[in-house]
Amino acid sequence: MEAIYQYAWLVPVLPLVGAMLVGLGLISFNQVTNRARQLNAVFVVSLLGAAMFLSVALLVSQFQGHAPYIRTLEWAAAGNFHLTMGYTIDHLTALMLVIVTTVAFLVMVYTDGYMAHDPGYVRFYAYLSLFSSSMLGLVVSPNIVQIYIFWELVGMCSYLLVGFWYDRQAAADACQKAFVTNRVGDFGLLLGILGLYWATGSFEFEAIGDRLQILVETGSLSSLLAGLFAILVFLGPVAKSAQFPLHVWLPDAMEGPTPISALIHAATMVAAGVFLIARMYPVFEGIPAAMNVIAFTGAFTAFLGATIAITQNDIKKGLAYSTISQLGYMVMAMGVGAYSAGLFHLMTHAYFKAMLFLGSGSVIHGMEGVVGHDPALAQDMRMMGGLRKFMPITAITFLIGTLAISGIPPFAGFWSKDEILGSAFAANPLLWFVGWATAGITAFYMFRMYFSTFEGKFRGHQAEIRQKLKSAAANTLMSPSPLAPNFGPGAMDTRELAALSDDSHGHGHNEHPHESPWTMTLPLIALAIPSILIGLVGTPYANYFEEFIYPPSETLAEVMEKVAEFDQTEFFIMAGSSVGISLIGITLASLMYLFGRIDPAAIASSIKPLYELSLNKWYFDDIYHRFFVLGSRRLARQVMEVDYRVVDGAVNLTGFFTLISGEGLKYLENGRAQFYALIVFGAVLGLVIVFGVT
Repeated sequence: MEAIYQYAWLVPVLPLVGAMLVGLGLISFNQVTNRARQLNAVFVVSLLGAAMFLSVALLVSQFQGHAPYIRTLEWAAAGNFHLTMGYTIDHLTALMLVIVTTVAFLVMVYTDGYMAHDPGYVRFYAYLSLFSSSMLGLVVSPNIVQIYIFWELVGMCSYLLVGFWYDRQAAADACQKAFVTNRVGDFGLLLGILGLYWATGSFEFEAIGDRLQILVETGSLSSLLAGLFAILVFLGPVAKSAQFPLHVWLPDAMEGPTPISALIHAATMVAAGVFLIARMYPVFEGIPAAMNVIAFTGAFTAFLGATIAITQNDIKKGLAYSTISQLGYMVMAMGVGAYSAGLFHLMTHAYFKAMLFLGSGSVIHGMEGVVGHDPALAQDMRMMGGLRKFMPITAITFLIGTLAISGIPPFAGFWSKDEILGSAFAANPLLWFVGWATAGITAFYMFRMYFSTFEGKFRGHQAEIRQKLKSAAANTLMSPSPLAPNFGPGAMDTRELAALSDDSHGHGHNEHPHESPWTMTLPLIALAIPSILIGLVGTPYANYFEEFIYPPSETLAEVMEKVAEFDQTEFFIMAGSSVGISLIGITLASLMYLFGRIDPAAIASSIKPLYELSLNKWYFDDIYHRFFVLGSRRLARQVMEVDYRVVDGAVNLTGFFTLISGEGLKYLENGRAQFYALIVFGAVLGLVIVFGVT
């Protein structure tokens, strides 16, 4: 078994090798590599599959009680400064490796069907493999410097994948928005890392936590400064995991192909933020102020994402705001000290959210055969309806994911979400109430999405709806709001505008949507199994997950003692309340979107200010555009004026004086010795007169 740990470094290296070889093939032998597209795909998927099997073996070994394994080598040294690089395998690492590799493997299989006709098929596989390698490298990192290196690589890969269709203006703008927004958080993370090293002299996670606590207790470091360092580190997860106020990039990241939407939102980029909080838990745990900031940030983000998702008509953007909300749950759990509950929800969410995103891609794939490749039509739920009869596998798996995320027992999301709510109630009833209300909103918008997409009559042939959606998209392009940011799905280039105005361009050719090929439906079925069953490893009756994953500050005996203190009455009260609010949300969604007993338009008009607030995403994009985009432009113009008038003016003035003085001095240099002697005599006479008078 020890040999597995000695070769654990292959887990991130195998997909990296695939990305490098395919990338070199595209650079050196582009046409040949693109012709062998299936061979390249099999090669990349096989390497990731090998990494997946190795990850599962490591998880089994850790579950059987193998001690954590760390292997490092000295990377840089200068005096007393030593920086090591390597890899570590512990319970948290083993769990994350399995989550990332399994979801990435299924996404890659799915990609073969979804991207079958895309000319960038091979390039997309190379990007996916590099993305997976970067995340796996981040997971096995033994210190915060190595995490930061892979952290930036993950951000670079997301830039490449979100902007994969770079010839579309919307995709180009979305990847730039994601990149810039994440740089804000990453700068805070870098400052926090430097501050912690200045205070503790270490980059190792537990050493930082222990030394920081001693420094604060002895008064060598103020608690205010320690809290500042911790919050700066937290800024990294705020951006990566799309927490308020840096959440605005994630919905626009839907401009990338759906497989990468699933991978980003389920197991890689956004999971990296929660993973970093877990890794840095020894630091955060000893600073109550930082824990409160984390908890309330997560709670507000959960509520924010859910309230915006209510009014989304784009199926992918609705799921994107759902991801923001669910990540808020995980961050809130970390903030209230529910370490294992937050990671438990990270695991269950990775599987059912990946299935939901891949299900939305299957729906879009089927709709494009009817309405064409216009995202304004193929992704809008108002054009759907009744797809269950045409796409039964997609419908059933999407329903399973909807039940899981809504917290309905015995699906996976119920157990993890209920554990978070129970921990939040014990820590702060206000946080519990926000999470409880968010659970009801989540059930409402998810079943709104399911009913609008899969139930009722198919609306894809209704010319009135189609024309209305195309006109709305065209109006957005021709006369954007003065405050509307120039990015996101509304910002298209002239070719997309032509597609909207020309019915013959990109129009579908099928009468009805069709079920997706087996390469797309098989991953959906595979993900449906853990979405139903994986929550059973963390039930209060037999919480194997908490026995395996627990905070570094606790011992297994303490964990077992807490597990043994399970109060069945309290569990039924808390679980009943969360299931009850979810059932209320499902009932309301059924009355509005399934049975038609309640008119959604009437409800929207009766609460128009709240409806407008949700529809306009709480106006965050508009506010950011006004203060940051337009503000930066005004500042740039002012700086340009200073540069032109002051900096350039000073340089030009110096040149002018040099020119004038040179012109004047050239008349004094005539080469006649008598003239020079006269000048010297005059100067001496002047000095004599001046000093003689004084």
